[in-house]
Amino acid sequence: MGKYKRKSERQSWSEVSMANAVQEVLEGRMGYLKASMEFGVPRSTLEGRVSKVRKGLLSRKNAAKKGLGRYKAVFTEKQEEEMVEHILAMENRLFGFTLKDLRKMAFDLAVRNKLTHQFNMEKKAAGKTWLYQFLKRHPKLSLRTPEPTSIARAIGFNRSAVQKFFALLSEIYKNYDITPDNIYNVDETGIMTVPKKRSKCLALRGKKQVGCLSSGERGVLVTAETCMSAAGVFMPPMFVFPRERAKPEFLDNAPPGSTAAYHSSGWMQTEIFLNWFKKFISFSNPSKENLFFFCWMVTQPIRKV
Repeated sequence: MGKYKRKSERQSWSEVSMANAVQEVLEGRMGYLKASMEFGVPRSTLEGRVSKVRKGLLSRKNAAKKGLGRYKAVFTEKQEEEMVEHILAMENRLFGFTLKDLRKMAFDLAVRNKLTHQFNMEKKAAGKTWLYQFLKRHPKLSLRTPEPTSIARAIGFNRSAVQKFFALLSEIYKNYDITPDNIYNVDETGIMTVPKKRSKCLALRGKKQVGCLSSGERGVLVTAETCMSAAGVFMPPMFVFPRERAKPEFLDNAPPGSTAAYHSSGWMQTEIFLNWFKKFISFSNPSKENLFFFCWMVTQPIRKV
């Protein structure tokens, strides 16, 4: 990369002068005009920096930093701090973010909050330049190789952990008066179209080897998302079929109200689960006055809420 040559006289003031001017105005010792003349900084720039500090959009530490060129920060300092807290919270729950996850989360946040950005619309992800600058601004984040941890170990499946869970559960029931019809459990299960387990059959006593015909097919995986309340009310299941195109006859003889989703793997995907969750909201009809308890274990982080 060649050496950069400055072509503009804009922002020729020093960061020290701007910091002093901002401090004097914030502490009420000077007005904008006097501080501008005293420290040799533009009045309009000073007013903008002080306004952002007062609104909490900019810290005093960064109020004097320069920003020449077309580049403008996509997120405010507060928004970036919230992103960092979310990343660390997910890592503590053993759902660490990869660099790719971070770039996609940044894109999603920018789009959903209608922020001006230059992220890659085709890849739906922030660029590597933004990523490296973000990591530079937040040195508390570091890229590490995680150790594989089993689900049982992760959730601490032991007597004390189980007792603590049910103690918290009882407290929730007591504090919020949640009735059985508003307590839901949801789980997904994989179903193979060709069974692997052999059923026992009758044969001549003493015969050493008993054979049976078996299908030569490997079978395909279909995932079923099932949900029911403690009162015994079932929500119609959703099936994830291992194909790209919809085929209505796949739901022939399925439980009434069943829905279908399609993915090449046959596994539940984030977008599919979010669609299912929207159906669950319509089914359960929750509100501030009608709270419900939702028990579900995830094996991958969900960025969208």
